[in-house]
Amino acid sequence: MAARQPRFNQQVLIDTTPLPDNIPKVTEIGASSAPLLSASFFIGARCKPYNDDYMVCKTEANGKGEMECMKEGRKVTRCAASVLDDINKHCLQEFRRHWECLDNNNQQLWQCRGAERPLNKCVFENLKLEKVIPGTPEGETPVHLRKRQIYAHY
Repeated sequence: MAARQPRFNQQVLIDTTPLPDNIPKVTEIGASSAPLLSASFFIGARCKPYNDDYMVCKTEANGKGEMECMKEGRKVTRCAASVLDDINKHCLQEFRRHWECLDNNNQQLWQCRGAERPLNKCVFENLKLEKVIPGTPEGETPVHLRKRQIYAHY
């Protein structure tokens, strides 16, 4: 047995060191996982160039690019925030219905296809962003467009 008594730290540790001035300031998105998952394909569609720049920077830094890639990361955050703002502006009802469904169904996308279809339609009509799942085989119906979901509770 160890003679040392356990010590538990209940404090939240926050680094108060300000970022350098050359790193652009950006407000955090402030969304939980369900709205981010609901909008993720639209964020990916609009922010692909920024995401690619960020990933190239991280790859070239060999895992040590936290500060070096902060500018690219901030661009990604700003772009994602703009997508969420636009969706909230033009498709709030459909967006809320879809992410609340995700929140209530353990983030399982196949449980919420009924709420997803009107959201996809609204976002396409208003923002011209289309949901495309990467890696979908040619000639096969994408999973989000199928009439029946295999595991869904109907």
